[in-house]
Parts: sequence; C-alpha cells; structure tokens
Amino acid sequence: MTRNVVLTLGILFSFYSCEQDVSLVTESAHDLPLPRWAEAAVMYEVNTRNITAEGTFNAFKSHLPRLKSLGIDIVLMTPIHPISLKKRKTQNKSQTTLTSEQSEEKRVYGNPYSVADYNMVNPHLGTMEDFKSVVADAHRRQMRVIIDWVPRHTGLEHKWRTQHPEWYITDKRGNITESIIPDIGTNYGGTDIALLNYDNQNMKAAMIAAMKYWVIEADIDGFRIDMAHDIPNDFWSQMKTEFLKLPKEVFILADSEVAYHRNSGAFHATYGWSFYRLANDIAQGSKSVKDIKKWLKKDRKKYKKGFGLNFTSSHGKRSTTETAVERMGKAHHAMAVMAATIDGMPLLNNGQEIPLEHKISLSEKDTISWHTINYQEFYKSLFEFKGECTALRNKGGAELEFISKSNEVLAFRKQNSYDDVVVIINLTDQTQKYSLNVNFKYFRNIHTNNLVDAIAGEEREIEAWKYYVLDGSYGR
Repeated sequence: MTRNVVLTLGILFSFYSCEQDVSLVTESAHDLPLPRWAEAAVMYEVNTRNITAEGTFNAFKSHLPRLKSLGIDIVLMTPIHPISLKKRKTQNKSQTTLTSEQSEEKRVYGNPYSVADYNMVNPHLGTMEDFKSVVADAHRRQMRVIIDWVPRHTGLEHKWRTQHPEWYITDKRGNITESIIPDIGTNYGGTDIALLNYDNQNMKAAMIAAMKYWVIEADIDGFRIDMAHDIPNDFWSQMKTEFLKLPKEVFILADSEVAYHRNSGAFHATYGWSFYRLANDIAQGSKSVKDIKKWLKKDRKKYKKGFGLNFTSSHGKRSTTETAVERMGKAHHAMAVMAATIDGMPLLNNGQEIPLEHKISLSEKDTISWHTINYQEFYKSLFEFKGECTALRNKGGAELEFISKSNEVLAFRKQNSYDDVVVIINLTDQTQKYSLNVNFKYFRNIHTNNLVDAIAGEEREIEAWKYYVLDGSYGR
C-alpha cells in the first residue's frame, strides 16, 4: 500500500484508530481543543528583523515558499510589537535611552520583549496591513502563523504605565517596579521592563482583550506565551474561558515546563527545556539511552495532556556564540532526528538549515546570510516524513517501543494500523555495535531511499552519530 493511500485512510478513520490515546481520553469539553492542523505540525521560529536584509514583513514573505517546501506547518514570529525606547538593551548588555533617530542610526532596535504597545506592530517591521498579508499568504499555503506574546511585563514606555499605574507591581514607596521583585530586591529580567500586577482584574481583562484582538483582526492562529511560568494560574483559566468563545480554534504554547499549563487544558504544548538539556548532555558525552528512558518516563508521569516542543537551538539562551552546531558539534543532526521522531513537536530556529555560524542577536540588526543552505534537504526529508506519518503525530501518534538493549545506540519503533517507523541513532562519537530485538523487511531509509532489512539478534555496526529513520509502509 502506498504512503498516500495509507495517509488518506489514516485521516478518514483516525478517530477509530491511532488517535485513541491517553491524551484524547483525558481531554474535556472545557479544554481548548487542539486545532487539527497542529496534530502533526512542525514549527519554525522567525526573527523578522534579521531573517532578511530589509528586516520587514514584506521581505519575509519571500521565505514562505521555501518554508512550505521544507515541511513547515507553523511559523512562530518573535514579538512583532513596537519596542520601548527607554533603556533599550544592546548585545553587549549596556542600557541607554535612545531617540527613534539614534536607534535607527545605531541599528540598535532593542529587546523585542520590551513591548511598548500590545495593539500595534513595530514600524521597523512594516504596517498592520503588511503583517496581515504575511498571515494571509501563509494561510494560502496551508501554513499557520502564531506570534510571541509577552504578558509578564511591558516596556517602560507602554501607555499603561501612565494611564493605569495600578496595573503594575510597585515597591514599598509606590514606584512601579522595573524588573525588581518587591521584598526580594533581585533583578528579574533586565532594566528595560516593568512587571505587571496580576492581582488587578482590569489589567487581566485588558490583556486577554489584546490577545483576542490579534486573532480577530489579523487572523493569527495562536500564541507562544513568553515566561508563562511567572504568571498566576488563575489567569490561564480566565484566558481559556475567553478563548473558547473565539470564532476559530487557536494553538497555545507555553514558554514553561509547568505541568498545570497542559494538564488544565489551557495550553496545548510546553517548551521542552528538559529535552534540550538532555540532547546537549548526550552530544557532550555525559548522558545516554538510559537517560532518555528516564526522561520519557518522568515526562509521561508529569503531563497528562498535550505534548512538548523539542528543539536543539533557542533564542532564549543568552550566549551569543552558541549555535546548535557549535554546541553539539557532529552530533547536531542526530539530535535533530531525535527531536523530530521522539514524542513531541519539533521546532527549527531560523537559520539552522544553513547552518548559522553565530547566534543571532535579539537586540541589534544581525542579518542572516542565505547564500548557501547546506541542510535544506536534510530537514525537508525529516519534516515531510514527520508530517505524513500517522505514527509520528504530535497527538495521536503511536506508542514508542524501545527495540534494543544498547545504552549507546538509541533504537525505537512506532507503529499503528497504517504506519511503521524504526529510528536508530548512535548517541556517541565512536562506532558502536548493536542488535535489535525485532525483525523487519523492506523499510525505506527516508534520507537515502535505500531499503533496509533487520534480523532480531543480529549484531551490526553503526558509525559515530549515524542515524537511520526507516519507513516500513513500503513493506506492508
């Protein structure tokens, strides 16, 4: 049976087959429903300022055909709002207050997480109509757009500071707290922000109204919630109630690893920082297959709903010199394969497909060079297969089964009524011997198209950091 026929049958009968998993059973009518388009989606993070030389919405649109070809389903855009001028951050972490003209001349645009207005777009990136055009173009290509939302704090020049000072946390003297927690006195994220007061009901209502505005006005498809762990849980319950009233389903991702966020049904996914740390430790030789098994067991016990977001690179890490390639060396492809095939949704950061030679600055103009894209085909094969294979779905995918006793070679299988996948990855910088405890025949290597067989108990060798993603639908 061909993959297209298998996939079609999988879609037609999914509710009666592989989607009958634990997460579906534990969901309730009060949860935010997962949009169907997110069930097997791959996410791509975009820094609009730096993905093109122009640094605009209109210029970014030229990347959408390539991203569609890459197998990307969801485009995550880092904050698109105006940035506060006061005490703007630069890459060397010095703080200064700049006029708009000085900022443009110095090409120091500041920290995009220092939002000056939740209901506007950053004029450096374009107009609201330009942004809507990006969303519409993505939708025409069957892609979705979510935006990075920053509800924990605003920039120092947000209009709420003067119009509603009671909406902010204040010190004992009544002064608005600029990222210093009262009674603790420690810096909590920079000097260019002011913390919002989530004891104020009017502020919470205004925050939710601003979020709903972007769904209704710009037709976006959801949000990444920055630093969700620092906001009281009652707000997420309130957000969920209001989002259930929206005219469309949205995808909500928490920048956190808080179990409540997913288990409450307010979020569909949480950031996989534990996966990120594990992948880095494996690449550096300090963790192995037994640690993956421990991580999976702990993850499944912690979360009853939703899934994690797996990544090997993130803008959230402060080092400006660590790309995935620099940090993981020759292991970076192996870790990307694990991110895309183990439980969860994979995320690719803009430029990883080149790969980047340095980590892109958040605060300054730092254009990505696209002259040569060395890993487009690697990620294309991986993500296309991820999207087509019902066994690898983010939700409703097949249960993972370990098929080797090796502690150096990760080998697992995912199979359901329609698809059968075997993944084998050498997690070391040495050639390793391993054997599988299963037989299979005529499995296709998705990166080479070669057919592969296996005999249970037969010892084989696999080179350092080598990986196989094997599609068994051709042998059925």
